[in-house]
Amino acid sequence: MPVVTVDMWPGRSVEQKRALVKSITKAMAEHAKVDTEHLHIIIHEVPKDCWGRNGALGIDNEPD
Repeated sequence: MPVVTVDMWPGRSVEQKRALVKSITKAMAEHAKVDTEHLHIIIHEVPKDCWGRNGALGIDNEPD
């Protein structure tokens, strides 16, 4: 059972996530020869106040 996990900040629409899942599924079938019936894709939406990069939280890098 292959699993693809995507961690990203919240803010994408359901339509965008559907398109992402469809694209990942297609790529996994083509390049990794995965049976898509058994492929799981998990989208974790991590709040910006729980995501750090380069010594700062994501909320600290927001444009004013």
